Amino acid sequence: MSSRTVDAAERRPSRWASMRTRTKVMLAIFVVVLLAVVAGFGIKVPYVILRPGPAPNTLGTFEGKKVLTLSGAKTYPTSGGLHFTTVSMVGGPGNRPSLIEYGLAKLDDHAQIYEESQLFAPQTTREQVQQQNEAEMTGSQSSAEVVAARQAGYDVPEMIEIAGISDSANEAKKLLRVKDVIVSVNGVKIADSLSLQREMKKVTPGQKVQLGITRGGKAMTFAVPTTKVDDRAVMGLTLNPKATMPFKVNISVGDVGGPSAGTMFALAIYDELTPGALTGGKQIAGTGTMDSAGDVGAIGGIREKVVGARQAGATAFLAPADNCAELKGHVPNGLDVYRVATIKDAISTVEHVADGSTQGLPRCG
Repeated sequence: MSSRTVDAAERRPSRWASMRTRTKVMLAIFVVVLLAVVAGFGIKVPYVILRPGPAPNTLGTFEGKKVLTLSGAKTYPTSGGLHFTTVSMVGGPGNRPSLIEYGLAKLDDHAQIYEESQLFAPQTTREQVQQQNEAEMTGSQSSAEVVAARQAGYDVPEMIEIAGISDSANEAKKLLRVKDVIVSVNGVKIADSLSLQREMKKVTPGQKVQLGITRGGKAMTFAVPTTKVDDRAVMGLTLNPKATMPFKVNISVGDVGGPSAGTMFALAIYDELTPGALTGGKQIAGTGTMDSAGDVGAIGGIREKVVGARQAGATAFLAPADNCAELKGHVPNGLDVYRVATIKDAISTVEHVADGSTQGLPRCG
């Protein structure tokens, strides 16, 4: 038997064959992973993902435009920051997140995930959501303007118009009409939303209210029944307050919607209408709806908003009283969160933060 020597050139084909096999396997794995990723982005899931959003300074600019501009009134220079806070939302009607986005949100400590049905009614469309957000933003701006002007000492005449009557308010529907203007309650003149609320608080649920209205310039009075809602007497009316502002306010916030910036808008307008910097040059953020009576209302996404405020450099945050419980154990380090229920609370709190006298102020978290 003769021996045979195998040189490197003869061994090379088997080595190349092995490398080609490994390459094919790696390529196959890559293709499978790529297809899985593509499929993951293509599969939509019925969830809503909330994350901290931007926190623009109402005293500064946003998307290249000055947020707040006042004309027809004396204004004063100011400094510091009054930041309104937002939530970045992925999902909702017509805009569901992908399976990949859902998976990444699961790994994000600052993301909260909700089932779509928890936040939106069935059959709600994307267009309806956008329209509602725009309407709520417009309403919050209007209320903020009225409240801030009054706090700064301006007289703001207001007309309270009936915008709707509940289907359950049968007797009221027989007596009243949309566009009627409310002028008195039990003989007391109604000049604005605040005076209407004040007089309605005196009414015992179930009692009839002597409601004075004008219809087409003609004065009328009707005995309107009330019912009990949250321990309050209500007539089943939807009201549309129409204020006559003594100056013009323009607010530019891009496509940001919803009512939750009302409190910070009111503070910013008040700051520009009054001498000195309300913040004392400090960076203060906050949130909360604002009605024309000056009450601060609860909002959604409070946990994301405090994180966004801290990321924007704020060291103090104004939170609606009704949101305080949600913040327990969820306040970022370096941020003091103060509880406010009215515009007077908000102004006073900012003044205390400005001069460093915050001891004793009610806090959240």
